[in-house]
Amino acid sequence: MMKLSKRLSREARTMRAMVRIYCRDWHEHRDCHPCDACEAFLEYAGQRLDKCPYGAAKPTCANCPIHCYKPARREQARAIMRHAGPRMMLRHPWLALRHLLDGRHRVEHPMELRRRRLAER
Repeated sequence: MMKLSKRLSREARTMRAMVRIYCRDWHEHRDCHPCDACEAFLEYAGQRLDKCPYGAAKPTCANCPIHCYKPARREQARAIMRHAGPRMMLRHPWLALRHLLDGRHRVEHPMELRRRRLAER
């Protein structure tokens, strides 16, 4: 994974915390590291984060107009977030709060931005 901005780094930490909660509860993987399947998901999520066209202005996945995850991975992310999201306030309150605040950030689809720039010319 390449060097991430402060915002994207926090996004990666939030995803890792959510996956740990999910893995511990569903896969009964009690040590501090996720199982191989969850680690593979984190690797995939990290690759997607590296390639995000929004960069540091990235919205949360729920508010993003682009679906960069493959359908199976998107469902896996939904399941992880659905389970871990409510538990984040107890286990990682600062990350959960920042994630909620980041969720208020709205962005336009990159194609809309491109069309507007072309129209301005």
